[in-house]
Amino acid sequence: MSKKIAVIGECMIELSEKGADVSRGFGGDTLNTSVYIARQVNAAALTVDYVTALGTDSFSQQMLDAWQGENVGTGLIQRMDNRLPGLYYIETDDTGERTFYYWRNEAAAKFWLESEQAAAICETLATYDYLYLSGISLAILSPTSREKLLSLLRECRANGGKVIFDNNYRPRLWASREETQQVYQQMLECTDIAFLTLDDEDALWGAKPADEVIARTHAAGVNEVVIKRGAESCLVSVVGEVLIDVPAVKLPKEKVVDTTAAGDSFSAGYLAVRLTGGNPAAAAKRGHLTASTVIQYRGAIIPRDAMPA
Repeated sequence: MSKKIAVIGECMIELSEKGADVSRGFGGDTLNTSVYIARQVNAAALTVDYVTALGTDSFSQQMLDAWQGENVGTGLIQRMDNRLPGLYYIETDDTGERTFYYWRNEAAAKFWLESEQAAAICETLATYDYLYLSGISLAILSPTSREKLLSLLRECRANGGKVIFDNNYRPRLWASREETQQVYQQMLECTDIAFLTLDDEDALWGAKPADEVIARTHAAGVNEVVIKRGAESCLVSVVGEVLIDVPAVKLPKEKVVDTTAAGDSFSAGYLAVRLTGGNPAAAAKRGHLTASTVIQYRGAIIPRDAMPA
């Protein structure tokens, strides 16, 4: 029987400029991950649902249509009459450096746990095999919504489900480092698999060697820790097993076009193998292969026919 994963987060309208031209797309860390998982698994083994809130506008409808076209389930996505999706703008200077501007304070996704349907959606989610979310999924919520989310995660685990967390720390979305540390600690205490980008860990907790980061995360109760180190090898530590170090795919500099969604797609490749019976080493190899493919194309979601075999 097919297992089920629900990916919880926010997708925004993306405007990006190239010279005098501005193009519109959609982007969001967890959305990228859900699409890349769905593209790399057989739905008979694992189905993927996305969980967020959108408006009733045409942009929101286009998002839903696109996700359904990617075999990402949209049955748990709420539509809110008085809300819109968030928006961000990418400005690129002459050297290719990018600056991001965000308009998301009233975005629908922030309020998905505050609606009349929220309790019923949480009841359904508590029966899933896997729930996946990122630091951004937590950051956009009010403290009350965050508590509801943590209690959903605990309930899912009590039912035999597993929780997967990607640290994705964005300081500007949080009131303070202290608040983030407190929330992340609570999050890790109900996490089974943690993806930790080492740079984000250092920014949040202060720079520490990777083995100390792994020990700290296991101490919080996480069974499987995956340390992402960009173009370097990744480290996978499963309680009771030997630490593994899996080299990244080396690309010549000119092949790297856009690193957007590199981390999101790594997590997706890893989970596509790991959640369908693969071992951590095979999962990490797939993660590296997926990420190294994605960064050779512009934009977060690459053409489907560009996906690695």
